[in-house]
Amino acid sequence: VDVFQAWCGPCKPVVNLFQKIKNEAGSDLLHFAVAEVDSIDALEKYRGQCEPVFLFYTGGELVAVVRGADAPLLQKTILKQL
Repeated sequence: VDVFQAWCGPCKPVVNLFQKIKNEAGSDLLHFAVAEVDSIDALEKYRGQCEPVFLFYTGGELVAVVRGADAPLLQKTILKQL
């Protein structure tokens, strides 16, 4: 989940990275979503941050958090969770 605030929007370069990984992995287990923190109370702790935050869930549980648009770390985290 790409967690963002309305004033800065979702991290568009990372969307391309996720699409590339999904195409290469060919996994139906990988899903990408965006969530605006200003409209979701459960994400309140991520408000006011100027860096993108990516939350990774498995079976409905938060299993990893990556702060910043660090493509190598995001790819490593995705592949590890798959």
